[in-house]
Amino acid sequence: MTDETVHESSQKRSRRGIASYFRRLADALGRGEPVPADDEQTVTVDPPAETDLAVEIERADDTVSLDIQMEWPADAGEVDTDAQASKATFEVYEDSAEQWRWRLVHRNGNIIADGGEGYASKQKAKQGLESVKTNAPGAYVVDQTKDDESEALAEGGSKATFELFEDSEGKARWRLRHDNGDIIADSGQGYASKQKAKQGLRSVQKNARGAPVEDAE
Repeated sequence: MTDETVHESSQKRSRRGIASYFRRLADALGRGEPVPADDEQTVTVDPPAETDLAVEIERADDTVSLDIQMEWPADAGEVDTDAQASKATFEVYEDSAEQWRWRLVHRNGNIIADGGEGYASKQKAKQGLESVKTNAPGAYVVDQTKDDESEALAEGGSKATFELFEDSEGKARWRLRHDNGDIIADSGQGYASKQKAKQGLRSVQKNARGAPVEDAE
């Protein structure tokens, strides 16, 4: 049998961005789910419960490389090159005020995030959700209900930060704020507890990157 490269990608990332990527792999491995190999989550592998793991650090001239490799028999795990690992879909729609909006809908029917504002055009709305796709997975989480607002609950790797806060009715909410100050996504609802709000934003972190975009009525 000849060798076949199923997927290959290379890009420059920050340390936190790399941590976010490995965290996504680790979470899927821990749950026993197919592991997304690419950021769009369209290529997944489903390794067996036990594999060979090799780690190699190599120094060549002025370059150091760290190689981490998992290996298993081809018939012991599936490879899907046309996967949709995300369990959510971005819906773009026009509201009653003729403004364009987006919402992120989980396959269970729940809206887990929205843009929080209307846009003048469909193109602007899509640009907004693309920013969420890019920045949500690796965003820091800051709990603003505590005295120390700088406490990060998760490693970052993006140009945005999740802010946990309490609204005027005592409900727990989150919003995703870009480094430029703009709020690019919010929970769209209040939660009965901070823990539920955290679960909601974790779902957005997990599903936003690979979610397809559809027009909705």
